[in-house]
Amino acid sequence: MSLSSRPLSPHLQIWKWSMNMALSIFHRASGVALSVGSLMLVWMLVAAANGSESYACFRDFATSIFGQICLFGWTGALFFHLCSGTRHLLMDTGRLLTIPQAEKAGVIIFVVAASLTLGVWGCVKFFY
Repeated sequence: MSLSSRPLSPHLQIWKWSMNMALSIFHRASGVALSVGSLMLVWMLVAAANGSESYACFRDFATSIFGQICLFGWTGALFFHLCSGTRHLLMDTGRLLTIPQAEKAGVIIFVVAASLTLGVWGCVKFFY
């Protein structure tokens, strides 16, 4: 069989985007974001263990605009990954397997994750 007669695998340009495809990609991306964002948590713990001067350096970064954006994104990734993982657990029990149910659950995941993220940051900004 020559190279030119081999069948080609469908690429993203052929597939029509769906809610399930987007959820799968965002679930993986949020897992990567959580892994990278956990480095900031490790930095905080190491800085706290090294003393007040070291922790002040971390606090200065965490309270900067860029630090706040990083923490906000990490919080959003945490809640999205949590909600999406809950959806996967429900799918493992045989629920939410039809396309309309899965798409409705996808919309709910985005709404709940955004609401939780904004709620937590609203409380943080209000009380601190």
